[in-house]
Amino acid sequence: MARYTGPSWKLSRRLGVSLSGTGKELAKRPYAPGQHGPNQRKKLSEYALQLQEKQKLRHMYGVNERQFVRIFNDAGKMAGIHGENFMVLLESRLDNLVYRMGLARTRRGARQLVNHGHVLVDGKRVDIPSYRMKPGQKISLRERSRNLTAVKESLDVNNFTPAFVTFDADKLEGTFDRYPDRTELPAEITEALIVEWYSR
Repeated sequence: MARYTGPSWKLSRRLGVSLSGTGKELAKRPYAPGQHGPNQRKKLSEYALQLQEKQKLRHMYGVNERQFVRIFNDAGKMAGIHGENFMVLLESRLDNLVYRMGLARTRRGARQLVNHGHVLVDGKRVDIPSYRMKPGQKISLRERSRNLTAVKESLDVNNFTPAFVTFDADKLEGTFDRYPDRTELPAEITEALIVEWYSR
Protein backbone atom coordinates (compact mmCIF):
# COMPACT_ATOMS: atom_id res chain seq x y z
CA MET A 1 0.00 0.00 0.00
CA ALA A 2 1.57 3.28 -1.08
CA ARG A 3 2.13 6.22 1.23
CA TYR A 4 -0.76 8.72 1.14
CA THR A 5 0.17 11.88 -0.78
CA GLY A 6 -3.22 13.60 -1.02
CA PRO A 7 -4.38 16.68 0.91
CA SER A 8 -3.42 16.13 4.54
CA TRP A 9 -6.00 18.61 5.88
CA LYS A 10 -8.88 16.66 4.37
CA LEU A 11 -7.43 13.40 5.70
CA SER A 12 -6.97 14.97 9.16
CA ARG A 13 -10.63 15.95 9.24
CA ARG A 14 -11.76 12.52 8.05
CA LEU A 15 -9.73 10.76 10.77
CA GLY A 16 -10.48 13.40 13.41
CA VAL A 17 -6.82 13.94 14.31
CA SER A 18 -4.26 16.63 13.44
CA LEU A 19 -1.70 14.98 11.20
CA SER A 20 0.48 18.09 11.04
CA GLY A 21 0.71 18.26 14.82
CA THR A 22 -0.40 21.92 14.78
CA GLY A 23 -4.11 21.31 15.33
CA LYS A 24 -4.95 23.92 12.67
CA GLU A 25 -6.79 21.45 10.44
CA LEU A 26 -9.47 20.84 13.06
CA ALA A 27 -9.66 24.33 14.56
CA LYS A 28 -12.16 25.73 12.03
CA ARG A 29 -14.01 22.58 10.98
CA PRO A 30 -13.63 19.76 13.50
CA TYR A 31 -15.75 17.33 11.50
CA ALA A 32 -15.31 15.05 8.50
CA PRO A 33 -15.37 16.58 5.00
CA GLY A 34 -18.57 16.13 3.01
CA GLN A 35 -21.70 17.99 1.97
CA HIS A 36 -23.58 17.32 5.21
CA GLY A 37 -20.96 19.05 7.33
CA PRO A 38 -21.06 18.48 11.09
CA ASN A 39 -24.44 16.73 10.94
CA GLN A 40 -23.03 13.42 9.74
CA ARG A 41 -23.92 11.00 12.52
CA LYS A 42 -22.68 7.51 11.88
CA LYS A 43 -22.17 4.86 14.51
CA LEU A 44 -19.01 3.00 13.59
CA SER A 45 -18.78 -0.78 13.85
CA GLU A 46 -15.99 -2.38 15.90
CA TYR A 47 -14.22 -3.21 12.63
CA ALA A 48 -14.50 0.41 11.41
CA LEU A 49 -13.25 1.78 14.75
CA GLN A 50 -10.19 -0.49 14.66
CA LEU A 51 -9.45 0.40 11.04
CA GLN A 52 -9.85 4.13 11.72
CA GLU A 53 -7.48 3.96 14.69
CA LYS A 54 -4.89 2.10 12.61
CA GLN A 55 -5.16 4.65 9.80
CA LYS A 56 -4.92 7.54 12.27
CA LEU A 57 -1.63 6.26 13.70
CA ARG A 58 -0.21 5.22 10.33
CA HIS A 59 -0.89 8.60 8.71
CA MET A 60 0.24 10.49 11.80
CA TYR A 61 3.74 9.01 11.46
CA GLY A 62 3.64 8.91 7.65
CA VAL A 63 4.45 5.21 7.41
CA ASN A 64 3.33 2.92 4.60
CA GLU A 65 1.38 -0.25 5.42
CA ARG A 66 4.28 -2.67 4.92
CA GLN A 67 6.59 -0.73 7.27
CA PHE A 68 3.74 -0.30 9.74
CA VAL A 69 3.14 -4.07 9.95
CA ARG A 70 6.87 -4.78 10.29
CA ILE A 71 7.16 -2.35 13.23
CA PHE A 72 4.00 -3.83 14.78
CA ASN A 73 5.48 -7.33 14.57
CA ASP A 74 8.79 -6.17 16.06
CA ALA A 75 6.88 -4.59 18.96
CA GLY A 76 5.20 -7.94 19.62
CA LYS A 77 8.59 -9.57 20.25
CA MET A 78 9.44 -7.08 23.01
CA ALA A 79 8.66 -7.44 26.70
CA GLY A 80 5.78 -5.28 27.91
CA ILE A 81 2.50 -4.11 26.37
CA HIS A 82 2.32 -4.69 22.61
CA GLY A 83 0.44 -1.49 21.72
CA GLU A 84 2.67 0.75 23.83
CA ASN A 85 5.84 -0.87 22.47
CA PHE A 86 4.50 -0.27 18.96
CA MET A 87 4.06 3.45 19.59
CA VAL A 88 7.48 3.71 21.24
CA LEU A 89 9.10 2.15 18.14
CA LEU A 90 7.27 4.61 15.87
CA GLU A 91 8.44 7.45 18.09
CA SER A 92 12.04 6.17 17.88
CA ARG A 93 12.23 6.59 14.10
CA LEU A 94 14.85 9.08 12.93
CA ASP A 95 12.37 11.23 10.95
CA ASN A 96 10.08 11.50 13.97
CA LEU A 97 12.91 12.57 16.29
CA VAL A 98 14.10 15.19 13.78
CA TYR A 99 10.51 16.52 13.92
CA ARG A 100 10.36 16.29 17.73
CA MET A 101 13.57 18.32 18.03
CA GLY A 102 11.98 21.10 15.99
CA LEU A 103 14.26 20.83 12.94
CA ALA A 104 11.16 20.40 10.75
CA ARG A 105 7.60 21.70 11.14
CA THR A 106 5.99 18.39 10.15
CA ARG A 107 7.01 14.74 10.05
CA ARG A 108 6.75 14.93 6.26
CA GLY A 109 9.27 17.79 6.29
CA ALA A 110 11.54 15.82 8.62
CA ARG A 111 11.38 12.82 6.28
CA GLN A 112 12.54 15.04 3.41
CA LEU A 113 15.45 16.41 5.47
CA VAL A 114 16.61 12.86 6.18
CA ASN A 115 16.00 11.63 2.61
CA HIS A 116 18.08 14.47 1.16
CA GLY A 117 21.07 13.64 3.34
CA HIS A 118 20.99 16.68 5.64
CA VAL A 119 20.91 14.69 8.91
CA LEU A 120 23.76 13.09 10.87
CA VAL A 121 23.44 10.42 13.55
CA ASP A 122 26.46 10.31 15.85
CA GLY A 123 28.35 12.33 13.23
CA LYS A 124 27.58 9.98 10.31
CA ARG A 125 25.10 10.78 7.55
CA VAL A 126 21.94 8.67 7.65
CA ASP A 127 19.41 9.12 4.84
CA ILE A 128 16.90 6.44 5.94
CA PRO A 129 13.87 8.07 7.64
CA SER A 130 12.85 4.75 9.24
CA TYR A 131 16.28 4.34 10.90
CA ARG A 132 15.57 3.18 14.46
CA MET A 133 17.32 5.33 17.02
CA LYS A 134 18.61 4.05 20.36
CA PRO A 135 18.77 6.13 23.55
CA GLY A 136 22.03 8.05 23.79
CA GLN A 137 22.38 8.61 20.05
CA LYS A 138 22.87 12.18 18.82
CA ILE A 139 21.18 13.92 15.89
CA SER A 140 22.72 16.92 14.14
CA LEU A 141 22.73 18.62 10.73
CA ARG A 142 25.51 18.62 8.17
CA GLU A 143 27.53 21.84 8.21
CA ARG A 144 26.18 23.00 4.85
CA SER A 145 22.59 22.17 5.86
CA ARG A 146 22.52 24.44 8.91
CA ASN A 147 21.32 27.50 7.02
CA LEU A 148 18.36 25.84 5.31
CA THR A 149 15.36 28.19 5.29
CA ALA A 150 12.98 25.36 6.27
CA VAL A 151 15.06 24.56 9.35
CA LYS A 152 15.27 28.21 10.44
CA GLU A 153 11.53 28.71 9.99
CA SER A 154 10.79 25.57 11.98
CA LEU A 155 13.06 26.58 14.85
CA ASP A 156 11.36 29.99 14.96
CA VAL A 157 7.94 28.44 15.62
CA ASN A 158 8.95 25.42 17.70
CA ASN A 159 8.61 26.05 21.41
CA PHE A 160 8.11 22.53 22.71
CA THR A 161 10.59 19.68 22.94
CA PRO A 162 9.38 16.49 24.66
CA ALA A 163 11.15 15.37 27.83
CA PHE A 164 12.69 12.27 26.23
CA VAL A 165 14.93 14.34 23.93
CA THR A 166 17.30 17.24 24.58
CA PHE A 167 18.07 19.84 21.92
CA ASP A 168 20.67 22.60 21.76
CA ALA A 169 19.32 25.26 19.38
CA ASP A 170 22.69 27.02 19.18
CA LYS A 171 24.58 23.91 18.11
CA LEU A 172 21.57 22.52 16.17
CA GLU A 173 22.06 19.10 17.73
CA GLY A 174 20.05 16.94 20.06
CA THR A 175 20.11 13.63 21.91
CA PHE A 176 17.52 10.88 22.11
CA ASP A 177 17.81 10.48 25.89
CA ARG A 178 15.37 7.65 26.55
CA TYR A 179 12.36 5.81 25.23
CA PRO A 180 9.15 7.78 25.91
CA ASP A 181 6.51 6.82 28.48
CA ARG A 182 2.94 6.23 27.30
CA THR A 183 1.92 9.57 28.85
CA GLU A 184 4.31 11.31 26.43
CA LEU A 185 2.82 9.65 23.33
CA PRO A 186 -0.23 10.83 21.33
CA ALA A 187 -3.20 10.78 23.71
CA GLU A 188 -5.73 10.69 20.85
CA ILE A 189 -4.67 7.14 19.88
CA THR A 190 -6.27 4.03 21.41
CA GLU A 191 -3.53 1.54 20.57
CA ALA A 192 -5.48 -1.45 21.95
CA LEU A 193 -7.84 -1.12 18.95
CA ILE A 194 -4.86 -1.42 16.58
CA VAL A 195 -3.65 -4.57 18.36
CA GLU A 196 -7.20 -5.95 18.00
CA TRP A 197 -7.21 -5.08 14.28
CA TYR A 198 -4.05 -7.06 13.58
CA SER A 199 -5.12 -9.90 15.87
CA ARG A 200 -8.30 -10.61 13.89
